[in-house]
Amino acid sequence: MPYLSTDRLKKPGGAKSDEPLAVAESGGHRRLTAINRAAERIGIRAGMSVADALAILPSLRLAPAEPVEEEALLSRLAEWSTNYTPFAAPDGWRETIAGGGLWLDITGCDHLWGDEAGLLGDLISRLGRLGFTARAAVADTAGAAWAWARFGAGGVVARQGQRAALQALPVAALRLHPDCVSALIRLGLRRIGDLYPLARAPLAARFGTAVAHRLDQALGDLDEPLSPLRPLEALSVERRFATPIGRGEDVEAALDHLLPQLLAKLERRQEGVRRLTLDIFRVDSACRQIAIGTSRPSRDKATLLRMLDLHLESLDCGFGIESLTLTALEVGPLPARQVEMTEKEQSETVAQLLDSLGNRLGLQRLQRFAPYGSHLPERAVRRLPAGAQPAAEPWPALRRPPILLTHPESVAVTAPLPDAPPLLFRWRDKLHRVRAAEGPERLAAEWWRDEQPTRDYYLVEDEEGDRFWLYRLGLPAEFNPARWFLHGLFS
Repeated sequence: MPYLSTDRLKKPGGAKSDEPLAVAESGGHRRLTAINRAAERIGIRAGMSVADALAILPSLRLAPAEPVEEEALLSRLAEWSTNYTPFAAPDGWRETIAGGGLWLDITGCDHLWGDEAGLLGDLISRLGRLGFTARAAVADTAGAAWAWARFGAGGVVARQGQRAALQALPVAALRLHPDCVSALIRLGLRRIGDLYPLARAPLAARFGTAVAHRLDQALGDLDEPLSPLRPLEALSVERRFATPIGRGEDVEAALDHLLPQLLAKLERRQEGVRRLTLDIFRVDSACRQIAIGTSRPSRDKATLLRMLDLHLESLDCGFGIESLTLTALEVGPLPARQVEMTEKEQSETVAQLLDSLGNRLGLQRLQRFAPYGSHLPERAVRRLPAGAQPAAEPWPALRRPPILLTHPESVAVTAPLPDAPPLLFRWRDKLHRVRAAEGPERLAAEWWRDEQPTRDYYLVEDEEGDRFWLYRLGLPAEFNPARWFLHGLFS
């Protein structure tokens, strides 16, 4: 797409298609980074200074360069291109070529449009209706397709015909650095065909490995793997609509058919979804992605649909939705298991609660607790993300209060003997008379930590029925007077 920078401005209220338009960089010595076709016809070129361009056409419309916006647009177009193949990605090569490009690996996909030429024609036609000037090429190698689309005539290069097709193209078509291209031209190596008879060793000694590397990639002697936007191992199902849909109810109905297909694939693999994305492709090339996550692997259709529906309430369908893609980006093991009909699925209920809260508030804001090897209560528990795997070690069979104070609070205690349970204590200006008490339970810190006094814990119940967890710091008679603290509440 050689005019991507200016084509993106052809929106309502933007430049007209027949109005000369240029994009200029900021700074003291401003230069043009991109132009449209109308400006090109009157002699204005990319790289020209703004002053020279205005001298040619004083009425030239200038727009500021926005590389971040262009990259975002290119990423959206690459996402849109997954309608043709799941292996699509934006082309990041900008050394010598203005505009932007897309990579599409159409292996095994072209027969859906009849042949490679049919797919190519449909792609260019739809991009044209979206307002983008495009020229595309199909070849056996990525390098040959890139060169033929930008420096050749475009279209389909014959099978095993890249050597003949590239022979007359300039060396810049090999995606070489401008300095390397200039050095080759100074030596009279202007065409790619001029490099064919040269030995690789002298070529590498003079220009480094880049020239031979790019040449071998273009000719197919060296592999050039592409990195698609989506992971290759992702599980996905797709639904295309003959007529674009424009209501949220239609999207929900389509999901009701898509999700069981995806869950059936996961069930055959004995896996459950941990992260699910719904890609919504609109007819205006916009792509909306909805992502949800679960605290543990799940194949519960009702729960997943409920979480997706939370995001569909504010869905903007635009001028219509032409396709939906549901993808399981992250999965986890979920083997089939036999359960009793009367079994209380408490863990399933908790997992559903975590999923609902996590997708509303963010899973990173939810935490679970796991046991930790320490006798001191404040160290015996560690916090983990709610989505983390449950701890393998069991909780110790100890009587502990459900409410543990962040910092133990000092209390005034009356006890008949130094090692006897308290008879009464005052906490937060309120006097509590003890009716029953259990203890002591002696707890000490780990030997490798700093030395801390031993604690004697008592579970006490006052006359009102409230239960408290108190401890005396230090061994009996170690402190005079004895120092008491309240650490937890049972009610």
